[in-house]
Amino acid sequence: MGAPRHLKVETCVSPTDAVRALRQLVIEANWKGRRIQGSRLVDRWAIIVPLAQGARTIGLVIENGPLKEVAMEAYSHVQGSAGSLTIVEWLIPNHLEEEWRVLFSHWTTRLPKCPWKWSFRERSTIGFLLPVWGRSKKTFKKQGIDIKKGSWPDTELPSWPPENWAIPDEEE
Repeated sequence: MGAPRHLKVETCVSPTDAVRALRQLVIEANWKGRRIQGSRLVDRWAIIVPLAQGARTIGLVIENGPLKEVAMEAYSHVQGSAGSLTIVEWLIPNHLEEEWRVLFSHWTTRLPKCPWKWSFRERSTIGFLLPVWGRSKKTFKKQGIDIKKGSWPDTELPSWPPENWAIPDEEE
């Protein structure tokens, strides 16, 4: 078994909202989830010099069920002189493909606002010329999310949790 896939998503929702949405899905599916907390070293640009800073991270690891070992960690940091971006990082076991896309779709619809659409005020504070705006939309599109105008939240998703998922044998 190889190393899990890593997905980095830049979004406009807060880290607590991102973790809360995943926790709601885990609770509704009657799975166990373990909270994780930590810190991460991030770079902040001051004029032309990068300054290292610590960012507090929060997250959740799914401990059982068909999506066992899927992990999500979220943190927020200031890239430039003002305004913070939220980064959500996922670790996805390689054997999950369709199940992962269903989870990601449901997670996206549970967020309090469209995760790839920053307001004018947010863009003004963070900076209009950052590549984050387009990169975020592309990331969501690659994961199978419809990013067209008016398509969020997706109302055509199957019920959660899908009934046809087989639960792998628990190792004890």
